[in-house]
Amino acid sequence: MFESASTKKVVPNISDAEINALNLKYKPLSATQRIQQLYKDFHVSEVMLTSSFAATSAFLLKLFSEVNTSQEVFFIDTGYHFEETLKYKKALTERYGLNVSSISAIKEEHEFTTNDETWKKNPDFCCSINKVKPLDVIKNKYKVWVSGLMEWQSDHRSTLNIFELRGDILKFYPLLDITKEKRDDYIRTHNLPFHPLVAKGYNSIGCKHCTVPGEDRNGRWNNNPKTECGLHL
Repeated sequence: MFESASTKKVVPNISDAEINALNLKYKPLSATQRIQQLYKDFHVSEVMLTSSFAATSAFLLKLFSEVNTSQEVFFIDTGYHFEETLKYKKALTERYGLNVSSISAIKEEHEFTTNDETWKKNPDFCCSINKVKPLDVIKNKYKVWVSGLMEWQSDHRSTLNIFELRGDILKFYPLLDITKEKRDDYIRTHNLPFHPLVAKGYNSIGCKHCTVPGEDRNGRWNNNPKTECGLHL
């Protein structure tokens, strides 16, 4: 289905018809079955999995740990995470035996956003430096990018499909049509640990400068129309 480019950059060569076929194939499957099927259709070396280790990240990470323990999990360390997020990351890594790698911005560029307090005046630019650019450095090595987005989380996410071509990478959202109720039921049934800040009213957790308590993603970039960091646009 895919052919690698002759350069270092990996570009998925896939038609709209092939993407539609993938969506039809994966739509009736459960989240676990979708992840299992992913490794039948793609090699683990072609798959990039990212996690913010936020609110309920344990859901997706547990599923992947049960299917493929060799899958690398990329964590974008913005330098502005809550201490609780870093502790949650450590706890989940140990609990599920995850293979986690942290990536971050160029030191000088990150320091600029710190000294400039860029998140106050231009949060899009701050996210670009500390989230988008670090991932851009590695994502051209992969064909498929897995993310735990769910359609009920925002208007933008409600328009997505299980597989979508975004720029030069195929996005895969195995949890896309999982309802909030089903997610929470799974978490309760399997006794998965929530992020510590969930108990304090944080239902979506990003950088400490830009996150306040709130329902769903309403606490992100408070008092700003921004709803996405730019990674998934």
